[in-house]
Amino acid sequence: MDFILKISLRLFLTMILAFLLTPLIKKFACKVGAVDIPNSRRVNKTAMPTAGGLAIYIAFSISALFFFPDLIPFDYALHLVVSSGIVVITGLIDDIFELTPKQKLIGVLIAALYVCFVFDVTVSTITLPYIGAISLEWLAYPFTILWIVGLTNAINLVDGLDGLASGISIIALATIGIIGYVASATGAVKLQVPLTIFVLLMSVLGFFPFNFYPAKIFLGDTGALLLGFLISVLSVQGLKNATLITLITPLIILGVPITDTLFAMIRRKLNKRPISSADKMHLHHRLLSLGFTHRGAVLTIYSLALIFSMIALLYMFANTLATILLTIACLLGLQMFIELIGLTGVDKQPLLNSLKFIGNKAYRDSILEKRREKKKQD
Repeated sequence: MDFILKISLRLFLTMILAFLLTPLIKKFACKVGAVDIPNSRRVNKTAMPTAGGLAIYIAFSISALFFFPDLIPFDYALHLVVSSGIVVITGLIDDIFELTPKQKLIGVLIAALYVCFVFDVTVSTITLPYIGAISLEWLAYPFTILWIVGLTNAINLVDGLDGLASGISIIALATIGIIGYVASATGAVKLQVPLTIFVLLMSVLGFFPFNFYPAKIFLGDTGALLLGFLISVLSVQGLKNATLITLITPLIILGVPITDTLFAMIRRKLNKRPISSADKMHLHHRLLSLGFTHRGAVLTIYSLALIFSMIALLYMFANTLATILLTIACLLGLQMFIELIGLTGVDKQPLLNSLKFIGNKAYRDSILEKRREKKKQD
């Protein structure tokens, strides 16, 4: 009991540190010009100090390095601080001067390469049902780099409303932390991994009151890239020897940002636009266009994130067949939701159109008639 109390106290101090640092970072952001100016794509109507992720980074770094000397090895924490520092510098430069997507990608790639070749963290094997363990060998490096870059950018792209990315990260970190703690009890993961996750969680919680609607400071790319990067790296720690369930679980937990990113790429490809181009068709944009208030859209996305997290927690108690069925059901429900809000475009609804074709005779007859007329013309 004393052990848990001591850890809880140190985690609470981490949250207080982030809370106290945030107003200072707000003043710093205004001085260095890290200010988000409203434009056609921005939801905010007034100039807003950004780079709030600096408060999270400083609180996380101090806590991981010095608050848990008996539980988090110094060299382990230092690798996380250095690698995430590369991402923070990249994000801060972007918040002040605005980098191109390719320039930001270079910063994240450098950090990912540090994780693989200096920190020596990679996914080395994947165990699939009925097949067994597959050694990735040299593929471990590109797989891990792709994992880190993909999840980092997923969190960054979803950061479009007050408190959205930070709130989703809180839900994701709490879920990953619980799963990691359970895994550490069985010896599958070292205790330092879930503990570091909770350190990051408390750092975000200390910042969150200033970021939730109406926000006083934004995460900025400094914070969004930092959270995506650390979540991806810390989740990789539990994937050293990945199974189907451990591979799927982080993807399900981060279902909201991953879905938004994936369908943004599909949407831009279908519209013959560059994948890195910006638009106003992200999940939060669609909810706002459907009449949701700013706060209502954020809370709706939080609810989706919680559903994904609950499904991920169920994986701990499910066998392989149940995991596969649960994943299929989740994907079908997600696809229906995406089509209902028009995330890929209001005219692109393959699942809903298929259901309408099966259940609506008049609609089916009209489609068949159009097909016959098209054949005649051909």
